[in-house]
Amino acid sequence: MLADPASLGNLLETAGEALFDPDYWLRRGELAAVNGGRGAAWFVGVGAEQWVLRHFRRGGNVARLSKDAYIWGGETRVRAFAEWRLLAQLCLRGLPVPQPIAARYRRTGFIYRCDLITRRIADAQPLSAALAAGCILEPAWRAIGEGIARLHGAGVDHADLNAHNILLSARGGVSVIDFDRSRLRAPGAWRQRNLARLRRSLDKLSRDLPREQFSGAEWDWLLSGYRSG
Repeated sequence: MLADPASLGNLLETAGEALFDPDYWLRRGELAAVNGGRGAAWFVGVGAEQWVLRHFRRGGNVARLSKDAYIWGGETRVRAFAEWRLLAQLCLRGLPVPQPIAARYRRTGFIYRCDLITRRIADAQPLSAALAAGCILEPAWRAIGEGIARLHGAGVDHADLNAHNILLSARGGVSVIDFDRSRLRAPGAWRQRNLARLRRSLDKLSRDLPREQFSGAEWDWLLSGYRSG
């Protein structure tokens, strides 16, 4: 297990790996489901210490064979550990990502399963939810572009940059979440692939929305923010 003792405090000693068990938080009355995404995720904790607990699940055709088991390739390749370490680096650099709290894996022979806990970003909702609720103003689109540019400038190749993984706070802040399979890279064509993935996500989400909620001008605002960021 990887953990940030300063954030967990006494829970690290009293709960141990039960921290990754939704039933533990349910018994404490501190569990709520997270909507969206393919993974199993919950909001846990209360007050100032609110976190997101995520159990890693597979996507695509391979999920038909196993929902959450990965082939063991050594501890350095455990997906929850890789994401924890990447987030720790990015937080130290002041980038708009959640703080990693704890990660663990459980190995059985040649397979393993894993979980990750990150700090919940307060008063924030996914871009997808904000878009579905109504028109998003130009400053917010520009801020999204600027946030992505900051990550790209630091060499962060996000493996799944979509409208569900961008959070907008009530105060206008922008954060990016879910860095599974993401990595640090030298500048390259991957930046445009990230943006193209996000555009496809927005196009898909906006198909059944009124045209004024995503007419095309919004994407231009985002790109303008990206270029200035």
